[in-house]
Amino acid sequence: MRPSPRALLCARAAWRECFPLRGRDVARWFPGHMAKGLKKMQSSLKVVDCVIEVHDARIPLSGRNPLFQETLGLKPHLLVLNKMDLADLTEQHKILQHLEGTGLKNVIFTNCVKDENVKQIIPKVTELIGSSYRYHRAENLEYCIMVVGVPNVGKSSLINSLRRQHLRIGRAARVGGEPGITRAVTSRIQVCERPLMFLLDTPGVLNPQIESVEAGLKLALCGTVLDHLVGEETMADYLLYTLNQHGVLRYVQHYSLGSACDDIERVLKSVAVRLGKTRKVKVLTGTGDVNVVQPNYSAAARDFLRAFRSGLLGTVMLDRDILQDHPQPTRHPEPTGQGAASRAS
Repeated sequence: MRPSPRALLCARAAWRECFPLRGRDVARWFPGHMAKGLKKMQSSLKVVDCVIEVHDARIPLSGRNPLFQETLGLKPHLLVLNKMDLADLTEQHKILQHLEGTGLKNVIFTNCVKDENVKQIIPKVTELIGSSYRYHRAENLEYCIMVVGVPNVGKSSLINSLRRQHLRIGRAARVGGEPGITRAVTSRIQVCERPLMFLLDTPGVLNPQIESVEAGLKLALCGTVLDHLVGEETMADYLLYTLNQHGVLRYVQHYSLGSACDDIERVLKSVAVRLGKTRKVKVLTGTGDVNVVQPNYSAAARDFLRAFRSGLLGTVMLDRDILQDHPQPTRHPEPTGQGAASRAS
């Protein structure tokens, strides 16, 4: 049953204007650094012609590791924003403008599960290598590409997708729905015959200094760290806050709730009851022990997060706040008179 517009309007009036971030220590959620993996990447650069950085399209502006650009920036750089099917890309032009302002002009949005836009990558990489100086690799006819990114953004999925597209063979890199599947720089994996191209898969490397607690929460929602390090209920609360702020209310229908709600305890209680995620707890009273049915909030929070990550709750742009703060380029008025008329003709 769909909630009425009046019910949604009343609920929206009571929504939080900001998410409480005090007392949340982002340093506890993320490893201090992943220097070993980054050093291994640097040592492999001498055999690399181009770097493909993979990131989550739901957070195209936040959470990217600046160390990639600083330490691997001598090579041509392509940014692949993966999981585009889960992202709200109605303001894609703003994303590209913002990235171009940081010096990133080569950006491709992909969905590696359905191989969407993946065919654009090999031609683009070939173009980038062809227009750059290859140093001591100039006489080498084969290309070697390094794939980098923060954990769980789809680096291995991209490699497997490229192999399906260009070699028509199965997967060569392990994939998974949680961070840390790839733990070392792998040996070369062929992804294309013409041109002859090999890729190096690498472990996910996070920024040693996450810029803010909210940026950390965005990364956590996208599964870049193990959920229990942040806390499933904390993440579910931030997700509920975000969905309500963005007007993405599909969770109401998905869980058959009466209306939109901004109280995570009420939402998780309803989810737990609907999914049968409850447990009996003995409570001591004045007349003896009484069995009370208690919702399993942690299990409900895990299902809430799983539904979001699967796209069942709708698409979302977690960096919408950054896009809103990004100034648009000045538009010059169209000229009038004879010049305009001659162009029109």
